[in-house]
Amino acid sequence: MNYYLKIKMNNSRLFVFFLNYDIILKMKIKKIRLLNFRSYKDKCFEFDNKLNILVGPNAQGKTNVLEAIFYAVIGKSFRTSKEKELITWSENEGRIEAVFDNNYREIDIEVIFHKDRKKTILVDKIGLHKIGELLGRTNAVFFSPNELKLVKESPEDRRKFLNIAISQTNKRYFYLLARYEKILMNRNKLLKSTYNIDVIKETIDIWDRALCEIAEKIYIERKAFVDELYPYALKAHEYLSNGSENLKIEYKSDFHENYKQNMLKYLQKNIEKDFKLGFTSVGVHRDDLNLYVNDVEVKNFGSQGQQRTVALSLKLAELECNKNRTGQYPILLLDDVFSELDEERRHRLLNFTSKTQTIITCTDFNEKTNAKIIRVKEPK
Repeated sequence: MNYYLKIKMNNSRLFVFFLNYDIILKMKIKKIRLLNFRSYKDKCFEFDNKLNILVGPNAQGKTNVLEAIFYAVIGKSFRTSKEKELITWSENEGRIEAVFDNNYREIDIEVIFHKDRKKTILVDKIGLHKIGELLGRTNAVFFSPNELKLVKESPEDRRKFLNIAISQTNKRYFYLLARYEKILMNRNKLLKSTYNIDVIKETIDIWDRALCEIAEKIYIERKAFVDELYPYALKAHEYLSNGSENLKIEYKSDFHENYKQNMLKYLQKNIEKDFKLGFTSVGVHRDDLNLYVNDVEVKNFGSQGQQRTVALSLKLAELECNKNRTGQYPILLLDDVFSELDEERRHRLLNFTSKTQTIITCTDFNEKTNAKIIRVKEPK
């Protein structure tokens, strides 16, 4: 690292600036080994601290590498909820072995998949009991063309974005979500348990109060994150669109002020409605993000190019929020993003990601850069 001192005199006061342009802290992955994971029998990849390009034709296993890295970070796949699919066909066990560097020490994360039982996760050779114990050890942001669903699909996709982004830097939030889902499931189960609403009214108040208590805490965390995310998303969107478009983000919720009290009043007043529906009709499990470009709702009326730019802007803004909360930039994983961008936006994206360790997959790469090029061929 290169440091220098800048000394300035101002009105007889001495100001010393300790400057270093190389001291941007960032989470890094040094290497990853895949054993019986997807298409890989036994393959190791090593990465540069800055820009890495995985180049190869389609269906060669490039996305599998990013999937494995992200899995080692959050303990879940962005492609499937069926973990048996991650194990190489005809094998009974698969494995991810990753070595990260958080600027202070190396972190070894090992994930072992079993066809006949739950996965095993070890950090520095010590087994974890819950996925929540993995969160925050390392951090990464993932983006692919499929992430367009963040903009154009259901509110569930936008809530998922918020939940993953916040949980990586806030374990309390992760456990609040788990608790909320459990209470919500019990309340909905009660609503469907009998045809006699009077029986339900006798016991549902317990679930209502518990649900509202946690819903308010989740709402506060989400709202704070969106407020933090917004200016960074504006800046990223302005940069990627070369200033030609204006992005607007609104956090949509059933309640805003006095969340707990107002939600409880609604649940109590509308118990018959929920009883007929068979589920809980309000709460943070129904929140959403409204996204606009030049005051036009991009979900329904934006072009695919606008939707893509908005989704990518949200992910790049997530980088900055993550850095604010952890003190270091997360790893940026970009899957096949170049195929969806014109030459100018490619160049702008590469400039934007210079402060993070970035791993990009693509079918060809002709940019002039000092990136580490990793050629990926179909595993034999």
